[in-house]
Amino acid sequence: MRQWILLRGLTRETAHWGGLVADLQQALPGDAVLAVDLPGNGCWHHRPSPTTVQGMVQACRADLAARGLVPPYHLLAMSLGAMVAVEWAQGAPEEIASGVLVNTSLRPFSPFYHRLRPQNYGALLRLVLLARPAEAVEQQVLAMTSNLAAARAPVLAHWATVRRQRPVSGRNALRQLLAAARYRAPATAPLPPLLLLASRHDQLVASACSQALAAAWNLPLVMHPFAGHDLPLDDPAWVVEQVRQWATHGSHPSGGAPVTAA
Repeated sequence: MRQWILLRGLTRETAHWGGLVADLQQALPGDAVLAVDLPGNGCWHHRPSPTTVQGMVQACRADLAARGLVPPYHLLAMSLGAMVAVEWAQGAPEEIASGVLVNTSLRPFSPFYHRLRPQNYGALLRLVLLARPAEAVEQQVLAMTSNLAAARAPVLAHWATVRRQRPVSGRNALRQLLAAARYRAPATAPLPPLLLLASRHDQLVASACSQALAAAWNLPLVMHPFAGHDLPLDDPAWVVEQVRQWATHGSHPSGGAPVTAA
């Protein structure tokens, strides 16, 4: 039985996967699917976030060990979570069977203005530094991360409730930003097989980051034609299908070349 571990991004938690966890479990009935939180987020929102990606890896390993889970794991991770997945696969390759990385960006392969698009700098600073109602914060997050207005409306109230119940402190948000900014990936790909998924019209992190990583590490990359940074929100069925194909075939039919999904 394969064990899938799902890791979210900056200040996001397991609740932000929406129905994708259940959908992936249904698509892979013989596997186990578990979403976990990074320190400072979700059920661990009261804990200080590590200021290094390596510290986040150690926290994830400890969390899973405390649950009685034993590697190897298959990882589905996005954004900051994908950085954690890369470091985990690099530092402990025997624990990672494979990884699917969604809309991530890594030094040294992409410049800072691709890793975080400049039009978002002011909004992110306001989110971190200013105290505002939960609905206003989540509305801004959705505007930056979703390209589908129809996808935003049903989740706004839910995400605002999640923020009120498990708020991520400004201090922890800054610590996570610091960890992401200072992380430097290895020059060569980790040993476990990796698949990249990216949104061509990501307004937060340029899709060029995934393209650069695919070229540097000779990884398969599948591009989504219309979704935003939160690809699992904008098109969860597409994400589930890409993961199902990856799990079923052990590789992706796209090989090492970028492909645009229909």
